[in-house]
Amino acid sequence: MKTWIVLLWLALAPISLMAEEKKAEGEQDTKVLYVSIYPPLVGNYDAGAKLRYYKADIALRVVGAQASELLKRHDPLIRNQLVMLFAQQSEDVLGTLEGKEQLRRECLRQLRDLLNLETGKPLVEDVLFNNLVIQ
Repeated sequence: MKTWIVLLWLALAPISLMAEEKKAEGEQDTKVLYVSIYPPLVGNYDAGAKLRYYKADIALRVVGAQASELLKRHDPLIRNQLVMLFAQQSEDVLGTLEGKEQLRRECLRQLRDLLNLETGKPLVEDVLFNNLVIQ
């Protein structure tokens, strides 16, 4: 009797382990993660008569741990792209809600294009401004 139980257990153990591994892989691939750009971006914009400053606390939404790791690897490139984009903005854009939404969409578009060139995948699902302070 013990022999049958042991044989049955040995026969079913690999099947259950493979199912658990596939389940764990599936969960990792579809898990939504938020990658914060840290430290927040700080810089100036609108080179008119008065110099203005911004501080942007940004998070990027990605799917899967692999995408998160790739974003961390390309952090300097991402930061540069965002700083250059923010430096081109005017008071009219950053001073209105519609302008901020337009800037958020432009950040998403540029980051997706940039990461597609670098990694072959757009990686970023969405850009979120956790905090955007202008002065």
